[in-house]
Amino acid sequence: MHPFIEGEFAKKFLTGDTYASQETRTGFFTRLMPSLSFYSRLFGGPLRWLCARAAKGKCDDSAWVHASVWVSDLMERIGCPIEVQGMNAIEEVGGPCLFVANHMSTLETFMLPGMIRPRMPVTFVVKKSLTTMPLFGPVMRSRDPIVLGRSNPREDLAAVLEGGLERLNKGISIIVFPQSTRALNFDQRHFNTIGIKLARKAGVPLIPLALKTDAWGQGQKIKELGPVKPGMPVRYCFASPVHIQGQGKEEHAAICRHIAEHLENWQRLDGINARAV
Repeated sequence: MHPFIEGEFAKKFLTGDTYASQETRTGFFTRLMPSLSFYSRLFGGPLRWLCARAAKGKCDDSAWVHASVWVSDLMERIGCPIEVQGMNAIEEVGGPCLFVANHMSTLETFMLPGMIRPRMPVTFVVKKSLTTMPLFGPVMRSRDPIVLGRSNPREDLAAVLEGGLERLNKGISIIVFPQSTRALNFDQRHFNTIGIKLARKAGVPLIPLALKTDAWGQGQKIKELGPVKPGMPVRYCFASPVHIQGQGKEEHAAICRHIAEHLENWQRLDGINARAV
């Protein structure tokens, strides 16, 4: 555990290999208007607090973790239980690595720092628009992310390889979402090998990560502000570290298989639970 983690709140996901939410009761307002309840608490709570710190140049790792866990706590209070598996893999690598995951919603970008940063330094590969957004832009820039323009694939690959090597050499791990956009369903054809290429070039292990975060839906006009769905579980599963051999084709197939199989199982399980309610 890193010494900058202060208070029991920020240690929420330091629970060994797994984490599972305790049962919580939602209030009347939350049950009546869950999305309004969630976003009012989100913007009035962790986002407002973190953005204010970023504006003063005080958005450090401790603040990042605190806000991340705060968002996770809000999801639980809205009635979305959280389940995390395989967190021991984060500590098994013993050094910087890549986390390669599917990308489903805004939620994982908020939640993952609270799981990973207490165990190791980490940053994201992000699209440029996230670093220029009002209010939240300074927060993302303070994390020293690898920024992609998303207009020229060759330039983006060069940025990831160059920026990734620089950060990995400093001991900073990287979270990458190889999909071109957020999607509810996993399509291997749109899951590129950028993580494989960087892991091979840097000589670092890679941790596959399957996630299901559609409890925070996508909005029609503003993608980040979709409906929140009480009762829908939020799920993550880290796989054991993978070391790239050769061109990494087998490792890429294993990552895709890990994500596809977990999503299929979770979607079936959540569908059964929804019908039982």
